Amino acid sequence: MYIIVSLAILVTMALALVRALLGPSVYDRVLAVNMFGTKTALLLSVVAFLYGRPDFLDLALAYALINFVGVLAVLEFIQKRSATREAEESGSAGHD
Repeated sequence: MYIIVSLAILVTMALALVRALLGPSVYDRVLAVNMFGTKTALLLSVVAFLYGRPDFLDLALAYALINFVGVLAVLEFIQKRSATREAEESGSAGHD
């Protein structure tokens, strides 16, 4: 049963990777990368249970936290970059 669960998680990770590579928008890609990271933490948890290694759960929690903070940082960067572009476009439109 747990092998089937692991395979299902791997399939969803592959689909998230495809979405991250194909887009169509930046936010879709960020969401797909976030989903991939979440599924990785879930897969680590299943592997920890299968092999009886509770220390893998610590790794899964740390990875989930890093994934969450990383996605927030990327979204903040994208937001500031788009705000800078809009400011530059409005500033250059006023000087023409």
